[in-house]
Amino acid sequence: MPRRKLLLLGFLATLPLSAIARSGERVLYEKESPYTLILVTEDDRGLRSLLFERGGARQSVVKVGDPDHIELPYAKAMLVGLGLVKPPKRVLVVGLGGGTIPGILHKHYPKAMIDVVDIDPDVVKVAKEFFGFREDATMRVHVADGRRFIEQREKPYDMIFLDAYGDEEIPYHLATQQFLEAVRGALNPNGVVVANLWSRGLNPLYDSMIRTYQRVFASVCLLDVPGTGNRIVIALPQEQRIERRTLARKARVVSRNQRLRFDLGDLVNQGFQRELEVDSAAPVLRDRTTTTAAASQTVP
Repeated sequence: MPRRKLLLLGFLATLPLSAIARSGERVLYEKESPYTLILVTEDDRGLRSLLFERGGARQSVVKVGDPDHIELPYAKAMLVGLGLVKPPKRVLVVGLGGGTIPGILHKHYPKAMIDVVDIDPDVVKVAKEFFGFREDATMRVHVADGRRFIEQREKPYDMIFLDAYGDEEIPYHLATQQFLEAVRGALNPNGVVVANLWSRGLNPLYDSMIRTYQRVFASVCLLDVPGTGNRIVIALPQEQRIERRTLARKARVVSRNQRLRFDLGDLVNQGFQRELEVDSAAPVLRDRTTTTAAASQTVP
């Protein structure tokens, strides 16, 4: 069963293996896991890419040993959510990939407790062997279904990153109102959820997914990631009017204080959307059956 049917996945661009060969990239690893084909490639700059299918999207691009190097634009945009919370003490990342998001968070917030959830043990193995991902006292990885992990969490989080969703199929149990209610319940009252969605032209459930976030969370805004099919949802459990100028200023402070190599404020100015254009006729997504059964359901 393809991994994209079960996990929240990142997206930037399609890179066929023929293009890899022409550009001089070499394949370091190739294996069929219980969920998908896993490919690791490396280019002449030392950048390693993780793919989950031949001709598929690059799920992660990592410069091993340099967590501050963020290659994929959507991963940078997801960090804008840091501007809406105090320095986080507890963070959850659903979907490990090559470890880009947890890696940069761990570098800049070393005292924060970071839980990472991934359903595929082979992806965890590859992240450690080829992408420099390491567990320690404050960074822990859990091999589990993201929804079940959230529903069974013991303590709330300041931030939850949902590296969202499959490029051809949506993991339905990770998109419903019931799932997002569990996510909201796993947040501190002043916490924030950051999710990566496919845009309307690529995702037939886009409007329903946005409406579902709006149904569950008191405040929702969006970041368009120019040049990609990514839309970053930022959702808060409490009512808060989020303005472009204010968010850009707060995000820029994060970049300055953490000495990031990119300006998060610029990303806000480029893509911020507070008034979302959503089809009001699109249905809010709800569980079709029990959580256990829904875990295997996808929507093409």
